[in-house]
Amino acid sequence: MAQPRHRPVRRFPEAEREIIVCEMDACPHCGQAMQVHREWHMKKTVQTLKGARFIAGRCKECVNANCTHTGNRYYASGVLMLSLPHSTYGLDVLAMIGWRHEHDHRQLLEIQRELNEKGILVNERNVGRLYRQFLALLGAMSASVEQKLQATVKEHGGLIWAIDALQPEGTGTLLYVLYEVLSGTPVAANQMEHPDRKELCEWLKPYRDLGFPVMATLSDGEEAIVNALKTSWPDAPHQRCQSHFLAACRTNR
Repeated sequence: MAQPRHRPVRRFPEAEREIIVCEMDACPHCGQAMQVHREWHMKKTVQTLKGARFIAGRCKECVNANCTHTGNRYYASGVLMLSLPHSTYGLDVLAMIGWRHEHDHRQLLEIQRELNEKGILVNERNVGRLYRQFLALLGAMSASVEQKLQATVKEHGGLIWAIDALQPEGTGTLLYVLYEVLSGTPVAANQMEHPDRKELCEWLKPYRDLGFPVMATLSDGEEAIVNALKTSWPDAPHQRCQSHFLAACRTNR
């Protein structure tokens, strides 16, 4: 008799554990300091090219009784800089699959075997699904994403944009990913080889032209990204992402 199909149980007892807290210090509506919420808004184990990582996201909450948005919870967007929502594979894995398939002309089965050799548990079918996710991220913004942005503007009065860049081992370009923080939405991605401010501004132009008000921007300390965000949305305050800052501190200890 045929056995019922089910997802295999995967456990990673040696996975590095990391807690990612909402990067925003103050409520975007009243400016008062927010309080870290005691419960996780998400937790999952993500397979990356550098090994499995157990990630827990902790949100912050506005506790100012006089704020129009008191009780609102703001999620840790740093989680999105590791993997897509509802995905247990890192963005670096998606970028590697895309590079191998498009630039090195590897078949999906070959990519699966290479990932397996790196210790990543994935089958050929999932490699195909991850490749389609990669293509969707590189493509034009979908109508559903634009509707999420519109709903976020209606609820909060504006958007918070964030950019992250990663270069998986063995690929020739960086993958730049644009996120909207308040809604926790990955919006777009682009593969570029160390772009300058002007090139990044060209990429951001369609999102600037949407005309949505922007409350703030987030990124790591890469000068080209910071300058591109400030050029594209000059009236929005910019903040360095705390998860990148803390990671740099750990690296330099």
